[in-house]
Amino acid sequence: MQTPYASGAIWYMAGPFQDSDDPNFGYQGRLTVKEILRAGIGDTDAWCRANRDGKTFAELSHEEQEAILTELQERKIELPNVPVRYFWQHLLAETRYGYFSDPIHGGNKGMGSWKMIGYPGMRADFTDWVGVRDKPYPFGPVDLMGRRG
Repeated sequence: MQTPYASGAIWYMAGPFQDSDDPNFGYQGRLTVKEILRAGIGDTDAWCRANRDGKTFAELSHEEQEAILTELQERKIELPNVPVRYFWQHLLAETRYGYFSDPIHGGNKGMGSWKMIGYPGMRADFTDWVGVRDKPYPFGPVDLMGRRG
């Protein structure tokens, strides 16, 4: 979240700001990605405290968390400070980025997602395998620091 993208430094942020469900338009609001996520997480925690016996999202069982995430995805929960569709869109995207990112950034522990999909990571040379479609890649991934998975 410490990137120019997340802080809105590379976005046009002078307005006019509008909220539209039209799929032809992207997000055109006042908040940056970082602010959308902070507001959405705070709103979700507040919703959980009000509707789940005073517990925050993190304090709920896995099943309850899954149910709340499904409700957010289906727009069944209203959030007071950010439209739920934008919060969900960015939460899902950032989760994907973290899951498939290089471990140096804090996600993809042990290069697990790379192993799952057969991604070689930052190997210096795997061009002999680019055209191979009938065999799995036989070597584990390598991260940006040169560690093998």
